[in-house]
Amino acid sequence: MDKSPDAFRTISEVADDLDLPQHVLRFWETRFVQIKPMKRGGGRRYYRPEDVDLLKGIRHLLYDHGYTIKGVQKLLKVNGNKFVAAIASGDLATVEALAAANHEDPTPPKAGSDDDQIVGRAKAPASRRFFSFVGGTDDPPEISIGKTSVGKEDRALLQEALYDLLECKRLLDQVR
Repeated sequence: MDKSPDAFRTISEVADDLDLPQHVLRFWETRFVQIKPMKRGGGRRYYRPEDVDLLKGIRHLLYDHGYTIKGVQKLLKVNGNKFVAAIASGDLATVEALAAANHEDPTPPKAGSDDDQIVGRAKAPASRRFFSFVGGTDDPPEISIGKTSVGKEDRALLQEALYDLLECKRLLDQVR
């Protein structure tokens, strides 16, 4: 028998729904003050529907978008619980409305800023170029590969991919 959408959920139901171990949900309670399940006798946790939506948003940002815990904490602090829950549900209209209400840019923080919140992206040099091209111009020459040439937009995408790969290598080297 399925529960009503408004029914409270146990930690095991929420963990199964989010495909996470229960201890991760308990850990998140220590890191995100916004997660406040109702506790009954013996410390048994019951999550309200809005708690589950918030947890889905946190999971989405941490696991799907690569945010750090600190980054999600900042998003919650600046934009609130409904903003993070709306991100997980894919409700862009709500995300934009809530961001506008908070007088903030509706897009999440970008890598390369002083407050990097996304894991796995390297800060690009100020010139946005990795290789030194000859000449002092801001427009590097077209790169020819076979009979085709790589335009500015494609070169920028390749450059970003290179930065991502270099950052991945750096992170892997730290783990070793």
